[in-house]
Amino acid sequence: MDEDGFVPLEWSKLDEDEMLRRANDALIENQKRRTTRHFSQQPVPRELIELAIQSGGTAPNGAHLQPWTWVAISKSELKKKIRDAAEEEERKTYQNRMPEAWAEVLAPLGTDAVKRHLTDAPWIVVLFKQKKRIRSNGEWGPTYYATESCGIAAGLFINAVHRMGLVTLTHTPSPMKFLGEILERPDHEEALLVMPVGYPDEAAMVPDIHRKTLDEIAIFHED
Repeated sequence: MDEDGFVPLEWSKLDEDEMLRRANDALIENQKRRTTRHFSQQPVPRELIELAIQSGGTAPNGAHLQPWTWVAISKSELKKKIRDAAEEEERKTYQNRMPEAWAEVLAPLGTDAVKRHLTDAPWIVVLFKQKKRIRSNGEWGPTYYATESCGIAAGLFINAVHRMGLVTLTHTPSPMKFLGEILERPDHEEALLVMPVGYPDEAAMVPDIHRKTLDEIAIFHED
């Protein structure tokens, strides 16, 4: 089939034993992934962050508009500005804004308004959603499924970070408008996630929690 604008799919069929082996290996590796708030200050090469962002950029997305901007920060002064602004918003949230139902589920995780990970981690990566884009006629037009697309991209980024032997954390200070201001992003970009990236601290701890079983998260309809 020859169609303008299309190229052949590069794909090779695997036998089912190899497919099962790869699937099991991926599951075992992903089951080891944990979120920690305890980061080492050990430097991480920029190349690793670039590769993780490029992995995120392979995500399927609405109309292939790739509606994301990744801002990676290692500059200490800028990380401190972000931490100060995030903690100011978080204090308001924990003291006044947080519904009881939200506080209830956060309690076992030990979170609070102090965000040391924003200055301890050698890198912070902020993912921005592009709400609009410039059309070919020079006018502004909407993006489509930008939130969903960025969510998938963030997942691939997180997986890449884990597979290279680093850790990250999905931090969502609310509201997040301060990130666009500090990082001087245009109005059509909206911050979605703050992800510190680095090595875990030698004394890093994680909550004693467990993932749901397959029966709890999946329903199958089969012939």
